[in-house]
Amino acid sequence: MGTTTTRSDALDEATLERLKLSPEVAWYLQDRGYPLPEIPPKFKTPEPREVEGAQFDPERVDRVLKTFHLLRHTQGKWAGRPLDPDPWQIAYVIAPVFGWVQWDEDALAMVRIIRDVMVDVPRKNGKSTLAGGIAVYMTGADGESGGQVVTAASTERQAGFVFGPIKQLVEKTPALAGRFKAHQKRIVHPKSGSYIEVISSAADAQHGANLHCFIVDELHVHKTPDLVRTLETGRGSRTQPLGIRITTPDASKSGTIYDETRLYVEKLAAGTLVDPSYYGVIWGADETDDPFAPETQRKSNPGYGISPSRKYLEAAALKAKNSPAELGDYLRLHLGIRTKQEARFLTLDSWDRNAGKVDEAKLAGRKAFGGWDLASASDLTAWVLLFPDGNGYDVLARFWIPEGALDALNKRTAGNASAWVRQGHLRTTPGNVTDYAFVQAQIQADLDRFDVVSIGFDPWNSTQMVNSLQDSGVKNLVRVYQDFRRLSPPLKELQRLLLTGTEEKPLFRTGINPVLRWNVDNLSVDIDANGNVKPNKAKSMDKIDGVAAVVNALSEALVTKPKKKNPYNDPDASVFGSSEVA
Repeated sequence: MGTTTTRSDALDEATLERLKLSPEVAWYLQDRGYPLPEIPPKFKTPEPREVEGAQFDPERVDRVLKTFHLLRHTQGKWAGRPLDPDPWQIAYVIAPVFGWVQWDEDALAMVRIIRDVMVDVPRKNGKSTLAGGIAVYMTGADGESGGQVVTAASTERQAGFVFGPIKQLVEKTPALAGRFKAHQKRIVHPKSGSYIEVISSAADAQHGANLHCFIVDELHVHKTPDLVRTLETGRGSRTQPLGIRITTPDASKSGTIYDETRLYVEKLAAGTLVDPSYYGVIWGADETDDPFAPETQRKSNPGYGISPSRKYLEAAALKAKNSPAELGDYLRLHLGIRTKQEARFLTLDSWDRNAGKVDEAKLAGRKAFGGWDLASASDLTAWVLLFPDGNGYDVLARFWIPEGALDALNKRTAGNASAWVRQGHLRTTPGNVTDYAFVQAQIQADLDRFDVVSIGFDPWNSTQMVNSLQDSGVKNLVRVYQDFRRLSPPLKELQRLLLTGTEEKPLFRTGINPVLRWNVDNLSVDIDANGNVKPNKAKSMDKIDGVAAVVNALSEALVTKPKKKNPYNDPDASVFGSSEVA
């Protein structure tokens, strides 16, 4: 079979480590006369060298590259030339993915170990040609009869952009004439009965799914995980299926299918998770790099100097430097940096730095300020308690959602919502709308347990809750109107606490609370002419109810005198002069 485990003696371990190459792949490149890549990925998951029975088969890699060589470029200065992959594509994608095999007792054959792949690389680095070549190989040269190969996009329009180049590859390659038949939405390989088709919805993927290979284009634009999940579960009967996700980075939105996949690959690369069947490579600069320096452009783009060209990147950098509105796209699309175009008012780095630890049992009897945000009855509800201690705040945040809305939230969080429920960070109430009796019961239990001075709330949608609590004897419920005057001071104070706090001395201690963290990551703010700020729910990427509840509670903490008595223990206590009590 030609299988080998030969190591590369010509390269020392330091060079292999610097280039993030396995000895087997380095040997292959040198033996076949390919130059070594010069730009290693920022993240690369381990190759499955340690899997029992793993072998590196160079002839399998040869077969893939032979297919690429038969294909012809269809556009630009390379039109008509063989579609030979760049050295980085061989070293970091083709050789690892197709070279590593092991014996399969069920198939009675050597099969690929790697079944899932993520390639995350900036624009103009040859993603389309790489995807096209792999699609053609998997259809007509992988030895699979009746193989279904699908290319998946988020919309029909995007699907056309994906399928069009593959169709052109087949139609304009003389060596494939008579071997493939190209139709409007399908390319057929009659000899094997295999075909390539393009899909743009989970419903399309479910129809007769028995996939040999799927290729997801631009994973970051998929708003829900439905299509990718369907593809992943539609290949159970194949002996060596392959799922590839080729993408540029997203704008740092948490809870998406891209975010889930990216974080998984990063954890595999760091060694905190182990999954030999999953392989990923990610290129990108660091946020601390000079975004306009040539060395930053180079480290982000494995095809630097060829595709993309230096002049192309220089022009993109100049445009971003002269127009701040272009900076976000430049950082993301050309440097592989996950960042929003707008400045983040609260950053996850500062949030995580201040997380600290919170022991709820030790908070009993301590002074606290409460805040809630009820949003709509069919979505997230948040109740927050802030416990000042002279050195910032300890924070308790509780969340509810109706059971009937959990599936929708799962789709927006790549399935994390159900995990939050299992972990106790999110509670469900029966039915399709939030049963505020559960929320009220928790609030009253917290009032009995903690020394709650006052509770700030958004008047919108709070009438029922306020009336119920007041009927139960609760006092000092304070309206916090959602305008710049009331919201800017607490929101700026929250930012100050997070920026000032350190891991050693955190000032806003939330412990582990992924729901509140997700809310923080979603936050967008409005800024008026005087520099005042307030949360903007409509502009935010998703739910920010937890942040709104924090701001309402912090508003009360800032306007309340430190020695104010607890009205729940003193029925005759006066209301706060600067607040509007319900």
